[in-house]
Amino acid sequence: MTQIPASASSGDVPGMGRRQFMNLLTFGSVTGVALGALYPVVSYFIPPKAAGSGGGIAAKDELGNAVTASGWLSTHREGDRNLVQGLKGDPTYLIVEGSDAIGSYGINAICTHLGCVVPWNAAANKFMCPCHGSQYDATGKVVRGPAPLSLALAHVSVESDNVFLSQWTETDFRTGEKPWWV
Repeated sequence: MTQIPASASSGDVPGMGRRQFMNLLTFGSVTGVALGALYPVVSYFIPPKAAGSGGGIAAKDELGNAVTASGWLSTHREGDRNLVQGLKGDPTYLIVEGSDAIGSYGINAICTHLGCVVPWNAAANKFMCPCHGSQYDATGKVVRGPAPLSLALAHVSVESDNVFLSQWTETDFRTGEKPWWV
């Protein structure tokens, strides 16, 4: 029986180290491409982190610019209720309480009856829905139907001159009940 010398057999079959390296290189390349393609898809479904230390989002004006307290107060008078883009992109009223103060709460402008945007009627001192006649007082509490519920509330805070809105989870001060929008 003839034996094959060890030197002859080592050149015919690639070493295990080279095979493992090629497998690792192939696996790494495929994994990198797959993760690169999946990252935007996965990040689309993860909501953005809230800005500000209060856990809220920055209020935006009609052009999508961040609202600053000094800018807002310079163009709005005491008692004004004007819309900003609020939580979930819903229109939300900011209330000017004085020459240097924005109210501590905002009022969501979406009617609880059919989802119309409810305008502020300064002459009547209430919110009046143009769709079906629902009316809300100055704090957003429903005073005339067919709307079944008061307008939702949001906390308003000012940090470093930026205006932030955050979820209202406490008892509704207008009704004394748990908020329906949470």
